[in-house]
Amino acid sequence: MQDAGRRSNKDRSDATRAALIAAGRRLFVSRGYAETGTPELVAEAGVTRGALYHHFADKRALFRAVVEAEAAAVAHEIGSAARPGLAPLKALSKGGAAFLEAMRLPGRTQLLLIDAAAVLGREELDAIDARHGGRTLREGLAAAMQSGALPKLPLRATAQLLGAAYDRAALAIAAGADPGEWHTLIDTVVAGLAAPGAPSR
Repeated sequence: MQDAGRRSNKDRSDATRAALIAAGRRLFVSRGYAETGTPELVAEAGVTRGALYHHFADKRALFRAVVEAEAAAVAHEIGSAARPGLAPLKALSKGGAAFLEAMRLPGRTQLLLIDAAAVLGREELDAIDARHGGRTLREGLAAAMQSGALPKLPLRATAQLLGAAYDRAALAIAAGADPGEWHTLIDTVVAGLAAPGAPSR
């Protein structure tokens, strides 16, 4: 019974944390970070102010958790698309398409590419990205280089360059640009980096 009680307490704690993150996402998207206060957050989540501060030091910490959750969700979509067995360049292409599609979820581009940098700062945002979307891109590029599909380029710099291109594409698509055009363009850039004679499929 004691173990069941501990599990029940953990389940309640996890549910409260999840409710706060979900409420934070809704309000940060609809109202913006600056215009969202802790009273609105706890009301939206249906929890007490004490519960908020039990899980998060302040509003910024909750915002950071929202950003982390969004970044993890995007990385999951990329990983599902770039499945094992694909040729390295095809995996990069599929992963890139999955990133652009995942970023079309309403509010996600604003959160991850605009608000997060302003609220958390570039260094902290880069650290989050390195654990999620940036990690998937580095892994994909590393696999392509190891297979010979891409030449041995500086991995970190190459990932940063292509990551910036994908971020710019996501912003353009959010503003109404054609996703297909951007995906084709970035695929063409990657193909231009490919080692001579490397298989693309």
